[in-house]
Amino acid sequence: MRLICKTISLIFMMTITDCLYAESQNTSLTYQKYINTYSSLAVKKQKEFGIPASITLAQGLLESGAGQSMLAKNANNHFGIKCHDWRGATIYHSDNKEKECFRKYVHAEESYSDHSRFLKERPHYAELFKLNIRDYKSWAKGLQKCGYATDKTYADKLIKLIETYELYRFDLSAGNEKAPVKKPASPPKKKEPSKTLIRRRLIQTMYGILCVYAENNDTFYKIAAETNTKAENLISFNEAPGDYPLQRGDIVYLDKKKKKAGKPYYDHVVKKGESMHSISQKYGIQVKSLYKLNKKKENYIPIEGDVLKLR
Repeated sequence: MRLICKTISLIFMMTITDCLYAESQNTSLTYQKYINTYSSLAVKKQKEFGIPASITLAQGLLESGAGQSMLAKNANNHFGIKCHDWRGATIYHSDNKEKECFRKYVHAEESYSDHSRFLKERPHYAELFKLNIRDYKSWAKGLQKCGYATDKTYADKLIKLIETYELYRFDLSAGNEKAPVKKPASPPKKKEPSKTLIRRRLIQTMYGILCVYAENNDTFYKIAAETNTKAENLISFNEAPGDYPLQRGDIVYLDKKKKKAGKPYYDHVVKKGESMHSISQKYGIQVKSLYKLNKKKENYIPIEGDVLKLR
């Protein structure tokens, strides 16, 4: 009888696990479909208004539930923008309050355009446009600070979406940055034996792991050339895609990270804007180990104030 109960229990647990996995896969496919559908539109709006395509896409995903929300389906409203001074069509929906007035659009593109104008034309969002267009973290934090949403974890959620689906790659391909000024051609010089001069990086040790600090406009490929390592190894060690937008001061490990933090780092209190990846880099821990230590699923988003185990 005990054997039968254990077998039934095992089957039940496997069924739940399979259902959760299937649900996760379906969510990922829905999100990817949304990205494929609207990424070119987000890039187009970046060129017109100067808002990072990654931010626009992440907001669209979050606000519309990847196009599955009532407002997205019935009003083509992908960003949850309320009526305010709107003179167009409207729809009523219970959000923070009962029966709130939201803008209604004919097409999704109209929603994307209005979202861009909404940010660009309102004075209290002006500070955002002073930020680097590739600095999606500061944009996400800035949106929360400016009061775009009442959710205290709004910035964290945007950053999680951008990093999970690598939305920053659309910022890099938007092509709205000034092209370098070409210098006038200098007269030809006499040929000399070719010399390759690669400057050396200051290699340091953190938690017993060799590392360097990223500089402005850095890439894994540039760092690899200057540290005599392979770019694919750096990408693997730092658990990031090859086109990950490094920022000045980021830690780049030259060797594999550890499965737990060294003493005396036992836990970490999550701060605004931190992700599991950024925390793992801070302490030299593998991302998968950080999830495992804290018994968290892959869709977990760290919230300010959460306490995470490091060892």
